[in-house]
Amino acid sequence: MTDGPLIVQSDKTLLLEVDHDQAAACRRAIAPFAELERAPEHVHTYRLTPLGLWNARAAGHDAELVVSVLLEYSRYPVPHALLIDIAETMSRYGRLQLVQDPVHGLVLHALDKAVLMEVMRSKRSAGLLGARIDDTDVIVHPSERGHLKQVLLKLGWPAEDLAGYVNGEAHAISLDTAGISNPGKDGAPRPWHLRPYQNQAIDGFWHGGSGVIVLPCGAGKTLVGAGAMARSQTTTLILVTNTVSARQWRDELLKRTSLTDDEIGEYSGARKEVRPVTIATYQVMTTKRKGVYTHLELLDARDWGLVIYDEVHLLPAPIFRMTADLQARRRLGLTATLVREDGREDEVFSLIGPKRFDAPWKDIEAQGYIAPADCVEVRLTMPERDRMIYATAEPEDRYRLAATAPGKNHVVEQLVAKHEGEPTLVIGQYIDQLEELAAHLGADLITGSTTVPERQRLYDAFRTGEITKLVVSKVANFSIDLPEASVAIQVSGSFGSRQEEAQRLGRLLRPKGDGRPAHFYAVVARDTVDQDFAAHRQRFLAEQGYAYTIVDAEDLVTD
Repeated sequence: MTDGPLIVQSDKTLLLEVDHDQAAACRRAIAPFAELERAPEHVHTYRLTPLGLWNARAAGHDAELVVSVLLEYSRYPVPHALLIDIAETMSRYGRLQLVQDPVHGLVLHALDKAVLMEVMRSKRSAGLLGARIDDTDVIVHPSERGHLKQVLLKLGWPAEDLAGYVNGEAHAISLDTAGISNPGKDGAPRPWHLRPYQNQAIDGFWHGGSGVIVLPCGAGKTLVGAGAMARSQTTTLILVTNTVSARQWRDELLKRTSLTDDEIGEYSGARKEVRPVTIATYQVMTTKRKGVYTHLELLDARDWGLVIYDEVHLLPAPIFRMTADLQARRRLGLTATLVREDGREDEVFSLIGPKRFDAPWKDIEAQGYIAPADCVEVRLTMPERDRMIYATAEPEDRYRLAATAPGKNHVVEQLVAKHEGEPTLVIGQYIDQLEELAAHLGADLITGSTTVPERQRLYDAFRTGEITKLVVSKVANFSIDLPEASVAIQVSGSFGSRQEEAQRLGRLLRPKGDGRPAHFYAVVARDTVDQDFAAHRQRFLAEQGYAYTIVDAEDLVTD
C-alpha cells in the first residue's frame, strides 16, 4: 500500500484526492481513459467505461499502460477482477478490422473467427454484410462502411478501420508562415509558426487517418485545421456552427494559407458557393423541405479529400447520418470538449474517428498559450417572496425562475463596476433577462435575431476597444473570436450543460498582452436547481484543473 492520490474501486470508479501533491500528475495520467463524473471540493470521481477504454486503445494506449497507471497512483491494492476487466475490454477493440482487399474491395477481417460469427448472426448487422469469403473475411459494400462501424460498436466489438481513404481532388494549399498574407500596421509581413502541440495534433490526426482533436478554446483549432489541409493538399469541405463562424474561418484561412478569395466558398443561408475549399453551416446542411435534406448534394458536389467538423461536440443528429456516407474521406473533428449532453459520443467515435490528440487545458496554460483563469461562483439568496414562488412552481418552470432571479441584475452591475474598463461579456440564456441587463448596463445586445452584419459590427467594435461591454445570448457560445475579452459573467445557461460551460470560459482564454488573468463568474441562485445545474456544468472544467471559488453575493465589493 502506498500514499497515492487515487482510490480504485471494483465498481469501476476512481476517487482522486484533489489536495494530494500527486493529484495533478495523476489527473493527467488517467485523462486518456477515465471520464470525470463528479467534482466537489476534495475528492473527484472518475469512471472507467468501455468507450473511454476503446478511445485510449485507438489512440495507441494499451491495457498494460492503463493498469500501470492505476497501480502507480492507487492508495490501496487495485481489485484484481477490475484489472482483468480492463484488459478484456480493451482487447475487444480491433479484433475486427475493415480492410481493402485487392480482389474483393472492402472487407471485414476477423482476428477472432468466433467474433465474426457472432456479429454475422446478430439481427443488427442484417443487410450490412455481403458474401462470406472464408472463415475470417466477409465482403462489405462501401456504402455501409459507416453504418457497420456504428453497429459493431453497439455490439461491443468496435472495428479498427484500416481501409484507407480516397485521395480526393488535388488542390494545392500551403501555410503562409512568412506572414505575407497577414501584414502588420506598418505593412510588413508578420511571420508565425505552428506551436508544438498544434504540430503534434496534426501528426496524430494524419497518422490515424481520421479522428478528433481536443484543444482548449483559444488554443488555435482553426490553425490545426489549416495545417491538416496543407498536409492533405486536396479540396476540403468545412462544416461550422453558424455564418459568423464560417466567415471567421474564411478570414483566418486567407491570412494563414496560400488560399485566395476565389478558392474559398461559403455555403450558408445567405450564399451557395461551391469552391475547392467550401465552408458550410450545420444549419443549412440540416434544412429539410418536404421531409428531404435539400442540400445533401453538397457532399457530392466535389471529390472532397478532407472533411473538417468544427465544434464536433455540437454535431446535429442528421449530420451523423451524412457522415456515415463519407467514410472514404479523411475526417477531422475539432472541439474543446468531447462531452455531448445527448450521450452520442459513441457516434463521434465510430463515424468521425477516435480521439487522436487531447491537450489538457492547464498544460497549454502553463506553456503560456492560453490565459490563466480565475473562476468564481457568486451565490445569492432569493428574497422570501421569490423563494415561495419558486417552491410552489411546477418543476419545469423552476430553472427559469431561479436563473432569472431579479437579484442577479444587481450582482452583475457590481461585477461590471469592479472590472470597469475591461472587455466584459455578460452571457445568458433568456432573452428578456438579457434585454433587461443590457438596458441596466447601457450595453449592446446580441441574440439569435441580431443580423449577421450587425453581429460582426459589434464584435469588431469589441475587438478594437470601441465598446467594452457586450450582453450576449448563447449565439456567442461557439466559434466566436474575441481575443480581448477578459471578463465573462454568466447569469443563466442551458441547464447543466458541461460543454456550454467550457465554451463560455473558452471565450476568455486568448493570452492577454499584459499577461493579466481572465475572470469567469457564474451568478447562481442559492438552494435552487440553478445551484444544482451549476455544479454539473463545472464538471468538465474541474477535470481540466479549474477550481471555482464560491463567494456570497452580499460580500461583493466594487473597489
